[in-house]
Amino acid sequence: MYSPPSGPADEQRMRARHERAARALRVTCTGGEPFWGWDGRTLGRAGITATGQRVWLRMTSAPADKAHGKLWEGAETAQQAFADLGGHRPALLAIHDATGDGTAYRAELSEHLDQPVISTDPILRDRLELPDGWWPALDGVLEKVAAATTDRVAVRQEYIDRAVPAFLGIPAPTVTRWATVHGDLHWANLTAPELRLLDWEAWGQGPWGYDQATLYAYSLLRPDVADRVRDAFPFLGTTQTYTAEAVVCAELLQTVSRGTNLELAGPLQKWADQLRDR
Repeated sequence: MYSPPSGPADEQRMRARHERAARALRVTCTGGEPFWGWDGRTLGRAGITATGQRVWLRMTSAPADKAHGKLWEGAETAQQAFADLGGHRPALLAIHDATGDGTAYRAELSEHLDQPVISTDPILRDRLELPDGWWPALDGVLEKVAAATTDRVAVRQEYIDRAVPAFLGIPAPTVTRWATVHGDLHWANLTAPELRLLDWEAWGQGPWGYDQATLYAYSLLRPDVADRVRDAFPFLGTTQTYTAEAVVCAELLQTVSRGTNLELAGPLQKWADQLRDR
């Protein structure tokens, strides 16, 4: 879980707008402190509807002139494309939009998770124990996602052309195989013991193997888990996923350059060396 917005006025504004959305959707929020997203941009809380259904109310904010596009419409379009993905993603039940003082707010009401997230942070730091069927289930879900048709784009060739030379020091590979990807597959977006995939803001077309490479990257502090990811997805480390791996490594090295994911700096540089050698 991330921290609230840095300014107390912004935190109070987000809390107040979340309460307004809850009233509009006839939801009574329950539980303790809310769950803040990256940079305080999102705020989520558990709740219960007037009919007694347990739900999750997540609100996103953005400047009104930027309240559109991939991230803003991700949950809505994912619901249209995948529904509940065979029980592996919480179904979206309703959306409530509002604006005020130049800021747009989108509240998304979803089914409540009946499983805990594996980590409260994208990077896995603790020991991981998963049921035997969890990894095959993830493989099957990602195959279903990859087969979906969409005009949404998660990773653009133009970004690859800039980022890979800048952060890996090698020529940018050209994507020869595109697939639909979740786009943000890390340990805070996965549940266990039953598998659920959360936060579908970024889904769209990306290099084949992108999701698996992302999960591998966020496992690098736990070499045993990183090895388990490679066992589950043996195409990692082959020419088939070279582009996806190079992109993910470059993306995370870029976040390190901006002061986040600093713990991954060393393992990412080692991975970058391996990619350069390949």
